[in-house]
Amino acid sequence: MAHMMLPQHANPAGNVHGGDIMKFIDDAAGVVAAKHARTNTVTASIDRLDFHRPVFIGNLLIVKASLNATGRTSMEIGVRVEAENLRSGEVKHIASAYLTFVSLNADGRPTPVPPYTPITEEGIRRAREAMHRKECHLQVQSKTLTKDDETS
Repeated sequence: MAHMMLPQHANPAGNVHGGDIMKFIDDAAGVVAAKHARTNTVTASIDRLDFHRPVFIGNLLIVKASLNATGRTSMEIGVRVEAENLRSGEVKHIASAYLTFVSLNADGRPTPVPPYTPITEEGIRRAREAMHRKECHLQVQSKTLTKDDETS
């Protein structure tokens, strides 16, 4: 997805507001999730979002999203954001993010998604890294639940 950055996207410093970029990231990832699941999907989490440099008014913001892995009812979508200076043609990597989406049935309950089996080396690498992130997330979640039990 590509978006021209206009004055309404500016923050008080005059750069593009990070919240606007976050919305574009969520929109692109949501399209990938919906296309894969062919159901309504919702953002469950943003595991990581790193901004590397600012985006300026007049830049073309390019948001690239791809399916990294699927679980039973969830999908991890990786997103790369670039900004192109339309005068110079220079393209810079602006941000990266990993989002988890959940597929919902007509009643709004989680529903299974089609499995994803990557076939390219890049896809296999992305799936492996997604599984590692999921394992780390589950470990943190397990520790948080244990601490909550101790304080109750």
